[in-house]
Amino acid sequence: FSEKYGGTPYANLQEMLAHPGLDIVTICTPSGAHLEPGMAAARAGKHVLVEKPLEVTTNRCDRLIKECEKHSVYLGTIFPSRFHRSAILMKEAVEQGRFGQISVADAIVKWYRTQQYYDSGAWRGTWQLDGGGALMNQAIHSVDLLLWIMGPARAVIAMTALRAHERIQVEDTAVACSEFASGALGTIVATTAAYPGSLKRIEIAGSHGTAILEEEALVRWDFAKSQRNDSKILADMKGNTTGGGASDPAAIGHAAHRELFKDFSKAIAAGESSKIDGSQGRQSVALINAIYRSAKTGRRVTVS
Repeated sequence: FSEKYGGTPYANLQEMLAHPGLDIVTICTPSGAHLEPGMAAARAGKHVLVEKPLEVTTNRCDRLIKECEKHSVYLGTIFPSRFHRSAILMKEAVEQGRFGQISVADAIVKWYRTQQYYDSGAWRGTWQLDGGGALMNQAIHSVDLLLWIMGPARAVIAMTALRAHERIQVEDTAVACSEFASGALGTIVATTAAYPGSLKRIEIAGSHGTAILEEEALVRWDFAKSQRNDSKILADMKGNTTGGGASDPAAIGHAAHRELFKDFSKAIAAGESSKIDGSQGRQSVALINAIYRSAKTGRRVTVS
């Protein structure tokens, strides 16, 4: 990779952290192995940008957040979906009150992964290193987006199942009902057992409007009080999608990923907060951990 694109390869983390001029380390290890290299980078005075999820438990998230604060380095989490123009428009509509009293907010991820996908790495489908299944690995992007748009969740009640895969410890199907701090209710549906896979969706519905986000495309943008640019927004955003990772992880576009890296670098240079810091990255992990606890106990669980 380095011969083709440039850069210096290292087989030893400590040697890499001593690389002259190194400012930022991006962590791309399996999900449950983000904490240790992240802490090592922070101790070396490097800013830390972590692939989703920030970690697989809130305890491990908190340890990484604390270590980065201790060494005064930036900590960011990679959730590129927040940088899509369509998602930003949906969040702005919520903040402007265009939906009226929001009744329901849903995240729907009906994707497909083959058995070979799970067999391709020993860490996949394990609690220790994957942290969960369809929720923690695939649907966490939509969970983060839902929380970013709607605000924090207060409580959940959920069920999970392993329906179509073998030799994994975790769920390939999950359904949760959530209550947001605002009082709105919602559902989270996640599976990797829905052949051939469908585009992920965020749906917001309220007393004055409904909007549906399908990957990067806005496929519905309906409000009781229309605004001058609504028709243009729908026309511009309706076909604006890369196709996502419904059945092929390699099909996920990289443009929003690039924007996130740019935002993180600019924030450091300006001494300002990045858009998705460690506390933001913790939120989706906290909600998913609560969903797993609810599914295990059969009880309503408070998100903490």
